[in-house]
Amino acid sequence: MLLFVEVRVGRRGTVKIPRSVAEALGIGEGSRLLLELEGGRIVLRPVPDAVELAIKGEKIARVTLEELESTSCEEQERYLKG
Repeated sequence: MLLFVEVRVGRRGTVKIPRSVAEALGIGEGSRLLLELEGGRIVLRPVPDAVELAIKGEKIARVTLEELESTSCEEQERYLKG
């Protein structure tokens, strides 16, 4: 998708993301973005949260609920021991 939208820099350097762009990227209030400088360009990329990655992300391993529970208990014990 190629989309060009002109925006204006507001007070304190703020830039409002137009609704059409936000909807196209699936971002909204509270979404996290990664800002990168590439030469003379500003690039914003959405940062997916853990829940979104769990639901929509590529699956790289299979874990049973028992394995998950066991690991969770071990990590909690380790954390509490300091």
